[in-house]
Amino acid sequence: MRYGVRTSLGLLAAACVAVTSAGCASAPAPRPAQPVPVARGVAAIEPAADPRPLAAADTAFGLTLLRAWCAQYPGRNLVFSPSTLATSLGMAYLGARGATAGVMARVLHLPAASGPALAAQLQARSRTLSRLDGPGVTLAASNQVWADPTLPALPAYLNAVATGYFAGVAQAPFGTSPRRAADEINQSISQATRGHITRIVTPDMLAGIGWVLTAALYMDAAWDTPFDPNETGPGTFTPGGGARPVTAKYLNGAGFQFAAASGWTAVSLPYKGGKLSMTALLPPAGSGSCALPSQAGLGALAGALRVSGGSAAARAARLAAVALPKVNLSTGGSFGQMGPVLERLGMGLAFTPSADFSALSPNACCIGFVQQAATLQVGEKGTVAAAAAATGVVPTSAIAVARRIFFDRPYLMLVTDTATGEPLFLAEVANPTAS
Repeated sequence: MRYGVRTSLGLLAAACVAVTSAGCASAPAPRPAQPVPVARGVAAIEPAADPRPLAAADTAFGLTLLRAWCAQYPGRNLVFSPSTLATSLGMAYLGARGATAGVMARVLHLPAASGPALAAQLQARSRTLSRLDGPGVTLAASNQVWADPTLPALPAYLNAVATGYFAGVAQAPFGTSPRRAADEINQSISQATRGHITRIVTPDMLAGIGWVLTAALYMDAAWDTPFDPNETGPGTFTPGGGARPVTAKYLNGAGFQFAAASGWTAVSLPYKGGKLSMTALLPPAGSGSCALPSQAGLGALAGALRVSGGSAAARAARLAAVALPKVNLSTGGSFGQMGPVLERLGMGLAFTPSADFSALSPNACCIGFVQQAATLQVGEKGTVAAAAAATGVVPTSAIAVARRIFFDRPYLMLVTDTATGEPLFLAEVANPTAS
């Protein structure tokens, strides 16, 4: 369903974490032609900056978003990429001004830095991501601005996304052929995620859109200490909400560093090379679903996991055996629509005709949709994941004509005499599949 001024819905358009060939959507359309280059901004070489403030912002954004999303879908598995979603929305943020930029910055938890300082931090963040690849670890990020041929973005905006996000620009015929535009975007995302995400947008989503900002991330990382397949076996898992226990397949291993604080227990599961690590977080007993640590609590646990040295006895006391379920998670489709969640978190202005995205283009109105998809597979050898996000921006010319109403809940039908208003037929449709 679409939200904002057009229901047919900007920091990041991110590709979903994917591990199965099915990914998070149906089979891809026939292979379209490669994107047609339009222009590439000039990427400035910014002075060295610390990417950690943006990492903290993306973490805070991810926790806030997950809390709201989980409240909407309690008891469901949820997976997304805060980094890619923040990137997609971040590219939209670079085109925002005034109050619109303010609400986006608050929801994205962006640091106070602005202008050249923010550009330097964004570039440092992008460089850090590009350097995480290494022996035993494949990690690839891809960011893209898609523009309708009739709606070029401002050169200053293209320079900003090239500098901060290494994003290129491609042409997509949103106005004349939304189906072809969707094919081109989806093919690009499929390539960026090694075929694990085959669809992030649909032709219907692109009707009336002028620009789409996408971000994709793919990861295939081997554990530094793999789990022994011979030790994998069944175990009991108790879902939240009073659901009955289920039988899960568990990975079993020993010698993993752990830390505990405020009832939470954290286990560090490093990947080869030491550049990447998974932290598994177990909430206090009785917490149920949707339990999340505060950012300060998460920081304390991370700090405790980084502690090194001490006596042999002290080091041994920080090690634990672990039983971790094997999982294969995915989100996407209608379940990956982030617009309603972002509006509830305070970004509503960016989805209305009162939004100001004049730094992207004088013809840019507002955000039309934010879509994400992700998959995550955890097994004995390591983790395979991919994520994609897309943020669609509506041109001002589409405001009056692009609204699309979805009758996706009970509704009424009334047949009247146009001259007198006499009601000839009246019906309530509660279930259109029933007679």
